[in-house]
Amino acid sequence: MAGLRLGPLLRYADASSATVWVETSRPCAAEVRCADGAGGTAPTFQVAGHHYALVPVTGLTPGTATAYEVFLDGTRVWPLPDSRFPPSVIRSPAGGDGVRVTFGSCRWAAPPADAADPVGPDALDSLAARLAADPGAERPDVLLLLGDQVYADEVSDAVKERIRARRGLDDPPGAEVADFEEYTWLYYESWLDPEVRWLLSTVPSCMIFDDHDVIDDWNTSAAWLADMRATPWWRERLLSGLMSYWVHQHLGNLSPAELAADPLYAAVRAAPDATDVLRAFACRADAEPATVRWSYRRDFGRVRVLMVDTRAARVLEEDGRAMLGRGEAEWLREQVLQDPGSYDHLLIGTSLPWLLPHLVHDVEAWNAALCRGDRGARWARFGERLRRAADLEHWAAFPGSFAALAELIAEAGSGPDAPATVLVLSGDVHHAYIAEPRWPGGAGGPDARVLQLTCSPVHNSVPLSIRMGFRFGWSAAARALGRRFARHGGLPRPPVGWRRTGGPWFGNQLMSLALNGRSARLRLEQARGKDALTTVEESDLTR
Repeated sequence: MAGLRLGPLLRYADASSATVWVETSRPCAAEVRCADGAGGTAPTFQVAGHHYALVPVTGLTPGTATAYEVFLDGTRVWPLPDSRFPPSVIRSPAGGDGVRVTFGSCRWAAPPADAADPVGPDALDSLAARLAADPGAERPDVLLLLGDQVYADEVSDAVKERIRARRGLDDPPGAEVADFEEYTWLYYESWLDPEVRWLLSTVPSCMIFDDHDVIDDWNTSAAWLADMRATPWWRERLLSGLMSYWVHQHLGNLSPAELAADPLYAAVRAAPDATDVLRAFACRADAEPATVRWSYRRDFGRVRVLMVDTRAARVLEEDGRAMLGRGEAEWLREQVLQDPGSYDHLLIGTSLPWLLPHLVHDVEAWNAALCRGDRGARWARFGERLRRAADLEHWAAFPGSFAALAELIAEAGSGPDAPATVLVLSGDVHHAYIAEPRWPGGAGGPDARVLQLTCSPVHNSVPLSIRMGFRFGWSAAARALGRRFARHGGLPRPPVGWRRTGGPWFGNQLMSLALNGRSARLRLEQARGKDALTTVEESDLTR
């Protein structure tokens, strides 16, 4: 009899349809049955000895919520027997409803319930506990997970012991994930957490990778990539990372229409064993990254969400470095500017913040100039060592891309059809803050309210060095120091200025947006216990 190994995850949901992702113990037919008669079935597909299905659910009624169950070959496997959680539900939005978006990044898997948690309470656990305890509580319409959903290079003690038993720790990559099988252990550890498992079964989610989903500072530079490709273990790690991301995260990001038109998804489902099919795709994604798109768009009523790949889509050659390749940049521009006036809020999800503390921005831009060779070969070699040691690889480290995003945001936020807000949502930097850009010329800026909203981690360490460093990074003294770096590098002024209007806040946390018509409200909540989220900031974002 087939068993449910992982899931269900409620991924896509609109007014009449949804998708539910599962991993099963053997080949079978996966079925979702809703209390109102909606439902759907899908056969499993196989990758590297594992069995998965993404079940399309149709027949949902707009403006309703319906409980659902999961059956494998006709046997009910969800809800789990004696579950202490409420039934999992699919909520179908109705036209004109407000939209609630919750986002964050950097979630290291929480330990078992009977073990001490070295990094404090998990914000997703706390959110799940609140929703489970009070079915009437305000709940997100979608959860945006902005990277580092798993940590391939920083595994738990439990995973480390499994690696030791399987292949030992002496040969590279040692106590890090090596292949697809070991990646599945990370997802089990992360998504079998009881609270998180239930939360992801009942709140739709959108995901995008960041570096730790593959390795710290993934695609920092051309020199970094050349060094990694020279190691005997990197290729298998990267291919397995991309394959497991496609299976566990990327598939669920797509709408039913996009899935129906996706030739890779069709080939995977048609193959008795899709391992080679998916591996060939990952090889192409590595060799020709411009031929693969991980970015995607989701519309929630009059809220447009663009989840942007800022890792695999990079151009790394020093004479043409870009955060987004030309095709990716053109796609982003098209999605931002398509159908002006059709959305009230534009949310750009990028794992890496666009606007950073001023000192960090100036150091990254200065470092980019050094690595380009603007001050000679010796400084370029120093710049590359510093770039890797200090993680200097955000938007500021790609000055042309930083300026292009500023220009695109200004264009999207200007004119009679401008949205009320343009919000850049990010994580990565293990603290939360709000920053507001200002364009030269005073009244020459966009009509929309533009903000950088950064929130991380969901569950990870925030050591004292990070707290002190970022507090200083936002200070006036740090800003003056940053100008000295800019002068040394001969840097022009950035195309926009900005100021911090909220934070910095430190802790395991989630940021939420309530978007109703042209109004937008923000709430930042921190986990102060496994069952408690405490509001530390609440503000109106509209002008």
